[in-house]
Amino acid sequence: MLGTKQSSAALFLAFLMLAPFGTLAAKAQAPNPAATVFEGARLITGDGGVIENSALVIEGDHVVAVGRRGEVTIPPGARRVELAGKTLMPALIDAHVHMGYRKGLSFGAENYTRENLRDILNRFAYFGVAAVLEAGTSRGDLAYAVRAEASEGTRYLTAGSGFGMPNAGPGGPMRDSAYGVTNEGEARKYVQELAGKKADMVKIWVDDRGGTVAKLRPDLYRAIIDEAHKHGLRVLAHIVDLADAKGLLRAGVDGFAHMVRDKEIDDEMLALLRERPDVFFEQTLWGERLAIYDSKPAWINEPILRDVLSPQEIALLGASFEGKPKASEQAVRAEEAARKRGAMNLRNTAKLNAAGVTLALGTDTGGVSGGQYFGLGSHIEIELLAKRAGLTPMQALMAGTRNAAHALRLDALGTIAPGKSADFLVLDANPLDNIGNTRAIAAVYLRGQEIPRAAMAAKWQAK
Repeated sequence: MLGTKQSSAALFLAFLMLAPFGTLAAKAQAPNPAATVFEGARLITGDGGVIENSALVIEGDHVVAVGRRGEVTIPPGARRVELAGKTLMPALIDAHVHMGYRKGLSFGAENYTRENLRDILNRFAYFGVAAVLEAGTSRGDLAYAVRAEASEGTRYLTAGSGFGMPNAGPGGPMRDSAYGVTNEGEARKYVQELAGKKADMVKIWVDDRGGTVAKLRPDLYRAIIDEAHKHGLRVLAHIVDLADAKGLLRAGVDGFAHMVRDKEIDDEMLALLRERPDVFFEQTLWGERLAIYDSKPAWINEPILRDVLSPQEIALLGASFEGKPKASEQAVRAEEAARKRGAMNLRNTAKLNAAGVTLALGTDTGGVSGGQYFGLGSHIEIELLAKRAGLTPMQALMAGTRNAAHALRLDALGTIAPGKSADFLVLDANPLDNIGNTRAIAAVYLRGQEIPRAAMAAKWQAK
């Protein structure tokens, strides 16, 4: 923690006393000084810029000035925090998660509780994730209630219930969370229901799950997109196939929750995207990590994992990367198919990046393949974008900050600039030198408040 010993102690006490009743206990702290200036760090602005030996001035929950040290006006009486040798960057935004179903090693609908949702938001905050979109797997009205209560720390956005054919939406215990629709009237009625609840986006599943379920028909997704746009809602589509992506683009879809993975993106697709420069893609490389890594990654042994995960959770994650004998020819073919999809994902991501298409951070964390590693997956996704998908470190950082903020219409987030929300990470090392340094976290500030990471880690380790 970068504050005084007294303020750290206050944070610790406030967190332990009030964490069960809110996302974070930031308001229980002593009032901040009128302004705080962070001086001497390398500052990555989030829009491609870097300021060496910077000065960042915040008042309350927002940024008032950014520039080089000695060239920024410091308000009288401002608290000064020396950060020479550190790197500042905007907090991350994860635009594709599935919250509430994972709890430790358990995965089921019984875990979808207020307490678990708030604990997951705290885990995202610990890793410096300023906002998340729950992508269509909420249950009942609880997500909307938690969204209204989450006034500190990580912002919680929700797409409410997504859309698929009956019993053909998300996988596993999340399947019954989606609207199952069979006609245009149903589709429009349910979109209107989401609009009434002020959902942050609409999620649709256009995928037959390898031929095991019915795929959402074009007449239905066209009705959903049309009705959503009438209500000012954008539509995020789960896809695998190139042909479906083209159909959805022609129907006016706003973004894709995954990359095309069956075929290489062709000139026709690129032409459609040139006509729709506002469309964004999420790659969900974290969700496909087992098809991308050839061996156990070194980050499994990083201390930050031990701060938030039990030894059993770490062991399970590590074991998932180890090769295992296949019980059947079908299992062998399934792994080969997953490897091919993973490789196609990387090639298509590189191709779209070269074409200037907007790539935004989305991990699928919490879903069937995404696992329970909330926050960690957001950082690994960025590393995979830079090390496996052809993005530069700066492009990968922008995918996780500015681009994801744009995808979710979170105008106050994603960059560090005057008037923006004071959401940023303080790092011990430069991620432009090694993208894995986003995990070298010295401190996290969300909405102008330092997150009590030591207290949070102590609570999780005590369980």
